[in-house]
Amino acid sequence: MLNRIDLRGGDRDPRRLLPRAQLDVSVAVERIRPLVEAVREHGYPAIRDASERFDGVCPERLRVPVEAIRAAEGTLDPRVRAALLESIARARRVHDDQRRVDHTTRVVPGGTVTERWLPVDRVGLYVPGGLAMYPSTVVMNVVPAQAAGVRSLVVASPPQKDNGGLPDARVLAACALLGVDEVYAVGGAQAVAMLAYGSTVDADGVGRCDPVDMITGPGNIWVTAAKRLLRGVVGIDAEAGPTEIAILADDTADPAHVAADLISQAEHDPLAASVLVTPSVDLAAAVDAELARRVPATKHADRVTTALTGEQSGVVLVDDLEAGLRVVDAYAAEHLEIQTENPREWALRVRNAGAVFVGPWSPVSLGDYCAGSNHVLPTGGCARHSSGLSVQSFLRGVHLVEYTEAALREVAPHVITLAGVEDLPAHGEAVGARFPGEAP
Repeated sequence: MLNRIDLRGGDRDPRRLLPRAQLDVSVAVERIRPLVEAVREHGYPAIRDASERFDGVCPERLRVPVEAIRAAEGTLDPRVRAALLESIARARRVHDDQRRVDHTTRVVPGGTVTERWLPVDRVGLYVPGGLAMYPSTVVMNVVPAQAAGVRSLVVASPPQKDNGGLPDARVLAACALLGVDEVYAVGGAQAVAMLAYGSTVDADGVGRCDPVDMITGPGNIWVTAAKRLLRGVVGIDAEAGPTEIAILADDTADPAHVAADLISQAEHDPLAASVLVTPSVDLAAAVDAELARRVPATKHADRVTTALTGEQSGVVLVDDLEAGLRVVDAYAAEHLEIQTENPREWALRVRNAGAVFVGPWSPVSLGDYCAGSNHVLPTGGCARHSSGLSVQSFLRGVHLVEYTEAALREVAPHVITLAGVEDLPAHGEAVGARFPGEAP
């Protein structure tokens, strides 16, 4: 079922040979540009028209009533409620430990620089609602923002025809459990534009969504394109693409575990990537056999089959685990599983991955829900330079510079010299003016 890429016996650059989903976000940007501009200019009417066109819903108002959010929590299945509360508790435990503290450095006597960590003031959190509903993504976005101390949180999620034009009831319930009461039934590029520019949100023009400072959360290519277009108007976390799993495995791995984990990511999206990297031909064959048995029996078999047989998925055969490590570092997967002998030793050597799942009892599905880690992670190779969502995503470092007169006088000649080198004499004069009559 999986394509084979044989990298054995050579020294080729794996980046050019590894499977990867092909998305042209730049084309999507131009497609959604008129919609984004319409939302900026017209607000609610443009959002309403887009919602009717793309979601089949023509809302009279976009903000979800607080009563509806509370009602969604009240009707939540007790098992789902318990699972969400456990997910929230574990995520809080991990993310609370990420909070940075201010630090003051004494550069010289009388001269200090303090780095303060200040939260973003207002954040828009996007929760997808297309092929699947993601109350877990509410948890993964809200918890680190709250741990960072963000003052104002707003959630946007697509309206659902089968829920009276409101977002999915489980998404609303997750918002209620987390204490978020500003929620909008808006999806796609129009949601990103509304969050970035602010907008009227009902037919009479009274209600309003104030603009945010930052937008986080995954979405489809249209959401990604809108985030790219509006980067600079607002901050963004990342341009998330289709989900990915890579598994580095040797012949100690259980093929049933490997196959099940590849399928678990493939069910997200027909463009989802599932990649096995292994030196074991026998394991590759056993995994193929497991896939042939398991895929027809899974609920989303058609979607899974499309993803597993697509150009973005496959088995990469390597000479040994050292070569496999080079391959997975080059691939820089969103999710990387290590299913080898001594898995932690190999995991600690990984340089590029959004999150690393160590050993047979740490599947990606655990991280999606209840590991305590965050599942909003870099895709498309961006793990080479970017991190997943965390408390740090919502914090800004601000330097507080405090020098006494004596400390400035001591360093003034150096400042004046460097200002002269750069032909910016007024910079030097701004220091010299504080010490009239003194030689620099």
